[in-house]
Amino acid sequence: MPANAIVYVHYGPYESCGVVDHRESRLEGLMTVLKADGHNPELVKMNDWNVVELWVNGERIFSCDIRELDYGGDGKLDDICSKALEAVVEAY
Repeated sequence: MPANAIVYVHYGPYESCGVVDHRESRLEGLMTVLKADGHNPELVKMNDWNVVELWVNGERIFSCDIRELDYGGDGKLDDICSKALEAVVEAY
């Protein structure tokens, strides 16, 4: 995938401490990894609970449970972030 491509990160709400809400703290590592590789990720809220989807050119290329992503951090040690980046690179 060429650098500076737009990657849409669709994410849904998840429950934490008894409150269901859209939170971006688990997406920080994923966003950092995508930006470091030269992509332009854009966050898009969706209604599906516990889901993160990466979309490129109108096609869903990756999906996972948002609760499986590491909380905070830079994403370098998160295997799911590595798999997501690989899916983005192979999208073309």
